[in-house]
Amino acid sequence: MEKAIIGKKVGMTQIFDEAGHVIPVTVIEAGPCTVVQKKTVEKDGYSAVQLGYGDVPARKLTKPEQGHLKKAGDALKKTLKEFKLANADSLNVGDEIKVDTFAAGDRVDVTGISKGKGYAGVIKRHGAHRLKETHGSGPVHRHAGSFGSSTDPSRIFKGKMGAGHMGHEQVTVLNLDVVSVDPELGLLAVRGAIPGPKGGVVYLRNSVINVKEKGAAAAISVNPQKASGRNPQKASARTK
Repeated sequence: MEKAIIGKKVGMTQIFDEAGHVIPVTVIEAGPCTVVQKKTVEKDGYSAVQLGYGDVPARKLTKPEQGHLKKAGDALKKTLKEFKLANADSLNVGDEIKVDTFAAGDRVDVTGISKGKGYAGVIKRHGAHRLKETHGSGPVHRHAGSFGSSTDPSRIFKGKMGAGHMGHEQVTVLNLDVVSVDPELGLLAVRGAIPGPKGGVVYLRNSVINVKEKGAAAAISVNPQKASGRNPQKASARTK
């Protein structure tokens, strides 16, 4: 079953497993989320659900936003996010999704807005090299240097590295495993770091990466250039 939820980053800490090994985790206050809209193949051409997170007073919502949320009852939510789930047909408008949807051992992808670093130079933004501090560098030891063209094309191509706004962009961290879930407090701990500051909104869903278990037998290849493809009996005997 595919799962998704919206939450808020609380911060990082560390916990210990049964063997006494330390695990760095990020604590997320996940849910409760309300299904505020349901997309169907017949009406919209695809299947998805829109979740709402974070209560907000009606005075802080526009009239169109209030009208949209009233279809889900009294759920006035601040953050809305659409998720394409394979089991979206089983969810209905007004349903509540809580943190216990996930369990320890699940693999999730976490999406958030990274911390903004402001206007940064090429050294901080792209890891460019600087000039020497001794003779001949002048006052340009941290500048990008010349990367202009000649008469043709007489311009700088887009995407060239340079100084500019750094951070504050959507970042997705793939394949983090859920270490623990606390349904009473509505908290969820994932291994490792996730994007965004403390208090930033994050989106969790099942990982798109299929992780194979360690020690799993390799499948017989269909490539005739491989030995397992030329002699499947030999390959099957090797995996026993």
